[in-house]
Amino acid sequence: MAQGVLELEGLEEKAKASGASQLVVKDLKEEFVRDYIFPCLRAGAIYERKYLLGTSMARPVIAKAMVDVAKEVGADAVAHGCTGKGNDQVRFELTFYALNPELKVVAPWREWDITGREDAIEYAKKHNVPVPVTKKSIYSRDRNLWHLSHEGDILEDPANEPKKDMFMMTVDPEDAPDQPEYIEIGIMSGSPISLNRKVLSPASLLTELNEIGGKHGIGRVDMVENRLVGMKSRGVYETPGGTILWTAVRDLESLTLDRETMQVKDMLALKYAELVYAGRWFDPLRESMDAFMDKITETTTGTVTLKLYKGSITVVSRKSEHSLYREDISSFENGQIYDQADAAGFIRLYGLPTKVRAMLNKGV
Repeated sequence: MAQGVLELEGLEEKAKASGASQLVVKDLKEEFVRDYIFPCLRAGAIYERKYLLGTSMARPVIAKAMVDVAKEVGADAVAHGCTGKGNDQVRFELTFYALNPELKVVAPWREWDITGREDAIEYAKKHNVPVPVTKKSIYSRDRNLWHLSHEGDILEDPANEPKKDMFMMTVDPEDAPDQPEYIEIGIMSGSPISLNRKVLSPASLLTELNEIGGKHGIGRVDMVENRLVGMKSRGVYETPGGTILWTAVRDLESLTLDRETMQVKDMLALKYAELVYAGRWFDPLRESMDAFMDKITETTTGTVTLKLYKGSITVVSRKSEHSLYREDISSFENGQIYDQADAAGFIRLYGLPTKVRAMLNKGV
């Protein structure tokens, strides 16, 4: 899922020391970006106005791999380390149910006496299991190729500003380069395919954009969200490459989608995001909406040029061979296709309900 090399070092020894008989490491980067991230990107899915679903999209691909491994080794149960207060327990277990309902699910955090992260650290220390956090630095982080999330510690009070040294993928916009950088994203049928006219695999494209976006302080989000289990939580997210791609794809649609289609797509995007956030990736409803998105974005092909500067993204150019924009129609000059005199009759008919209501109020 794009964990760094350092994060994989010593895992086999740690696993066996913890009681495991075997460690399986799978490279899911391309599958993750191609089959999970890009469909959400194409749909325009965003949860509660800000969250680009980084953790939500990652859980089903991990859980699916767990089900596959369980089948390979003949296991009758799977386990996860999610807390009993978070969303991830739902995401993992709904995927298990969908792909193999016969598997038993073991969730230690819900069964043991561990009630918080400090208890977990003490337990690991007692059993000589190395963990990358301490009681002094107890942020709960989730990292994958799409984003890095931060929760816990001082962030539990929504009034506290995040500390500058907490961020890991993005520089502080104040410290970003003083010169803007222009980049061109190529898009085919709603999915990104190239950077500066260089065609890249999904994971390679996102990796390069993470580096570029991170350098310019792009993609920081600080929000209070409604968890699936009912409580509110505060999280800070870094999504540099993802924010660039989301901006580019959404902007290209301004050329290729008509008004009614765009409105319906935006309404479905809200439901799409809700399903993904709730762990219902393998739900028939999401798969059906994907069929709609696939059809509706057939013509969303073209290029978008963006200017990155100190945490901001500005779209400066968009082009598409399927563009519905016609300069000869949009011009203020009279043309054969659009006669400005026609507007008078349109306004009279379109405004008739408004006029009738006003006449009623005035007793006319």
